[in-house]
Amino acid sequence: MAMNDPLSDLLTRIRNGQQARKDSVLTPASKLRAHVLDVLQREGYIRGYTEEELAGHKGLRIELKYFEGQPAIQHLARVSKPGRRVYSGSKDLPRIRNGLGVVIVSTPRGVLSDAEAREQNVGGEVLAEVF
Repeated sequence: MAMNDPLSDLLTRIRNGQQARKDSVLTPASKLRAHVLDVLQREGYIRGYTEEELAGHKGLRIELKYFEGQPAIQHLARVSKPGRRVYSGSKDLPRIRNGLGVVIVSTPRGVLSDAEAREQNVGGEVLAEVF
């Protein structure tokens, strides 16, 4: 089956893995997924990820993070979807939970968190929100 939105697939795998209390989840590898995982790791929402081989294709093993038995990620949602792209300037980037959450933004300088995008004064496509 063809996959129209690989980023939504990644976010759903993370949500499902945390709901099932898994230590890690597997997902097919891509540059966009790796960059989004870099942001999640920098912000402390996952322990890390490694690249491995699955059935002749590259895959990513994501190590999920828990705090006192609860998932580190309480909410993980896609904002910009294939049917409705959402763009924002650096001054207009949304704040999630008064700055306690993170918005992941695809900018001309790469995939960044909202704080990094504001610091570098760049806007772009709002990919996902996490808290």
